[in-house]
Amino acid sequence: MHPLKNALAIVTLTALLSACAVAPHHQSPAGQGDGMASGAGEGKAGADSIAAALPKEDKLPAVELTSDLFYKLTKAELDFKSGQWQSAYVSMMVLAQQTRDPRLARRSAEMALAAKQGNEALAAIRLWRELAPESDEAVQYFLGFAVLGDDLTESEAIFVQRLGAAPVPARGLVMFQMQQYLLRAKDKTAALALMDRVLKPYADMMESHLVLAQGAYAAEDRERAMREAKRALELKPTSELAALTMAQVMGDADAAGQLFASFLKANPQAREVRAAYARLLVEQKRYDQARAQFQAMLKDQPDNPGTLYALGIMSLQAGDPAAAEAHFRRFVEVLEASTEGERDPSKGLVLLAQIAEERGDFDGALAWLDKVSSDDERLYLTSRLKRAYLTAKKGDLERARTMLREIAAVDPAEQAEVAQTEGQLLRDAGRGEEAYQLLADAVQRFPESPDLLYDFALAAEKQGKPDEMETALRKVMAAVPENHHAYNALGYSLADRGVRLDEAQALIGKALQMAPGDPYIMDSMGWVQFRQGKLKEAETILRQAYALRSDAEIAVHLGEVLWQQGRRDEAQKLWREARTKDPKNDALRDTLARLNTSL
Repeated sequence: MHPLKNALAIVTLTALLSACAVAPHHQSPAGQGDGMASGAGEGKAGADSIAAALPKEDKLPAVELTSDLFYKLTKAELDFKSGQWQSAYVSMMVLAQQTRDPRLARRSAEMALAAKQGNEALAAIRLWRELAPESDEAVQYFLGFAVLGDDLTESEAIFVQRLGAAPVPARGLVMFQMQQYLLRAKDKTAALALMDRVLKPYADMMESHLVLAQGAYAAEDRERAMREAKRALELKPTSELAALTMAQVMGDADAAGQLFASFLKANPQAREVRAAYARLLVEQKRYDQARAQFQAMLKDQPDNPGTLYALGIMSLQAGDPAAAEAHFRRFVEVLEASTEGERDPSKGLVLLAQIAEERGDFDGALAWLDKVSSDDERLYLTSRLKRAYLTAKKGDLERARTMLREIAAVDPAEQAEVAQTEGQLLRDAGRGEEAYQLLADAVQRFPESPDLLYDFALAAEKQGKPDEMETALRKVMAAVPENHHAYNALGYSLADRGVRLDEAQALIGKALQMAPGDPYIMDSMGWVQFRQGKLKEAETILRQAYALRSDAEIAVHLGEVLWQQGRRDEAQKLWREARTKDPKNDALRDTLARLNTSL
């Protein structure tokens, strides 16, 4: 995904004005069954007005609810409820024309909308407008349909009228509402031309140029979009919306970043621009700078959940788990105390559990996971799988397996995930043959799960079955061509066995193209270069990988490269670091045994 496009995804005009979009009413405005029936039972057929059964609108005709009218209304509703939308719709339209009551036309439109009949809905909405020319709701419904057609003529007259009638302070909002509708138009060029004509009298308004910039952008007229956005920013240099629009239409992440930085220097309180700038920096992997922007936002709003969560993620990325934990703790506290908006802190709880696990505090991790709500089914499943994993890490494998069996997973994908987790527990416990058999059975039951197939491949390799591993990994590649883990795993396996090294390098190279900067794939590339005898190249990339992630296995590989160069003190220092990080690391044990040395 383009960094700029992603960074601005939630700050466009469309997102800002989504509240202006028209949503059809789902309730049935024409009668609720029981109320109308009771009225008939009390013998009021000639006395009650239709207004007793329908919602109120201004300037409604005085329509008497006769027995005949009541019967036809009731029958139409019953027909509609039984699935006979055509007869119900026709009856309601006829009654609307006879009574001149706009509420019946509106009900006809709702019936057609529920039946997904666009032409009939538009016909009913036209009648509704005719019968209630001052109804803003009828106009909104009409515009929502009219702009989807090929002829925008009728819409243009309405937009002109609405802008002209709007008070000057409200005209900007009316312009944005117009843009919201026109974004749905099939012919973006025609929509832009309409905007040009309608907005011509308002060329001195910043909002007018913003709307034109968005229209030009939608019509893929980048030059015009840039010109209009620039003019909007000139008319109001402090407008965050103008700055965000300018950045969006630029289409260049570096230029947008410069624009944001300059705008924030002049307008340090511009929170939306700062948030967009921070997201852009994240997409560019400039994490330290992104973290600084989020910290500035936190000073302004110290209890903003989104900022606290983002800073927690940034702190993890920067290798600062203490700061991450502090941010996530506060995130959880804020949401638990919240009475509105987002109130579920589960995603923060899962990350707090991860931090506790990484420092070896399994009880602490389990305590966080126990607080995860079942409201978010996905996170709840994740928490239960992790609880089983941590229970096994504490030494109670059988209890962990029982916990997995207690998960009532119905979805095949979830069942496959439970099987994956059990396989991992067995593998970590040194019961590789059982893990292999369990995963082999699971692959037969859930052949559509690439993740399960990948885990089976790793288990097969551990059991000395490289052919089965390669077959499984190539199936993963075929099913999910962008799965860089599969390419990396096969390439590393070939390199580790010292076979087909050129192919191994090509596979790892492809994985690295998909995930540049991934330290584990960089480790694989260093290892294949080592196997090819390219010691200097191997050392360079392994040092880069170790700087990104001080993983025990990367340290083992870098140590062996140094050992082969005769730099044995440096190698042993790295191996001691690896032993400190992971005392039971298989790669370290095998390497020391193969080189006939000790620490």
